[in-house]
Amino acid sequence: MLNKGAVQLSEPVRLTSMAKAAGCAAKLSPKLLDSVLRGLPRQSDANVLVGFETSDDAGVYRISPDIALVQTTDFFTPIVDDPNLFGQIAAANALSDIYAMGGRPISALSLVGFPERGDPSTLDQIMRGGLAKMSEAGCFVIGGHSIRDDDLKFGYAVTGLIHPDKIWRNVGAQPGDVLIFTKPLGTGVIATALKKGHDSQESISAATNSMTRLNRAGAEALAELDANANGSAQNKSIHAVTDVTGFSLLGHAREMALGNPAAQISPVSFEIDHASIETLPGALECAREGNISMGLNNNRDFIGDCVAFAENVPEEYRLLMFDPQTSGGLLAAIAPNAAQTAMDSLAKHGVAARQIGRVLEKRAPLISVR
Repeated sequence: MLNKGAVQLSEPVRLTSMAKAAGCAAKLSPKLLDSVLRGLPRQSDANVLVGFETSDDAGVYRISPDIALVQTTDFFTPIVDDPNLFGQIAAANALSDIYAMGGRPISALSLVGFPERGDPSTLDQIMRGGLAKMSEAGCFVIGGHSIRDDDLKFGYAVTGLIHPDKIWRNVGAQPGDVLIFTKPLGTGVIATALKKGHDSQESISAATNSMTRLNRAGAEALAELDANANGSAQNKSIHAVTDVTGFSLLGHAREMALGNPAAQISPVSFEIDHASIETLPGALECAREGNISMGLNNNRDFIGDCVAFAENVPEEYRLLMFDPQTSGGLLAAIAPNAAQTAMDSLAKHGVAARQIGRVLEKRAPLISVR
């Protein structure tokens, strides 16, 4: 899948062989990150509408009564072997944080780590792929920064715009809400199998198609629900949204369920139906065969105590729910009376979403999977 006018590679390059971990599985352990972030001093500025206190998808800074900046950054190691597709996936993944906040991406800065003796045509293809995906999103790449690095890395710092009254947070889910998820699970185990040479072309293609698909359509479909809310929080149907990436479906669900007591957003509990979750072709087989990344183990180690599985939940589904996702779907908590409207809107926008669970009053365990 090379863009017209692209430089052709002189010989195939297995990008995944150039990385110890693939895609968002290369993220730091959530336990380590959480311990560091909790100890940092808090800055104070009334215009900071969303900071890092709730591990939200992006930060938001108000610059006028009607405009706020949404800012995020994301970069990682190769998750596929094709350089152009790797660039597309890295761009879609970085843009996803803007969409998860309800924002519109406008500009981006590229972040590159590339081996000093690497083939320039490989970097050319990576950047062309990223640029094509940014152009699809209507987001302009206006610069960037690069360093020499033995481990190939690529991504973007992205800026978007949003109205201060229309921000989606990853907290605020309410008892009775329906949990909707917009993409299938399994990119992590498939990428791990690819590194080992154990993957099928069908599963690689399906995972690639999922990872290169922007979350823009899902965000636009959900935004239609609140189009007539007139800025009133009481009338809004979307109570919380996040995108599911390196910390897994259960890891990001945990962040949503914890709430934010400092902002008077109460914690809740989630109940997830494993049979309602769509999985990528071959993902269950990859999990059964033990294609488990360090990122998956880190996620399970950090949040396992928050989750209780019913006895009938197969082990491969348990693994997939801890699996680091790259450019994963949007997870949204929607008011029950608007859930079907949300599903209809998503379908109209070409998004094959699933209702995967519900929000309950706070109880133990924080998340139950049946």
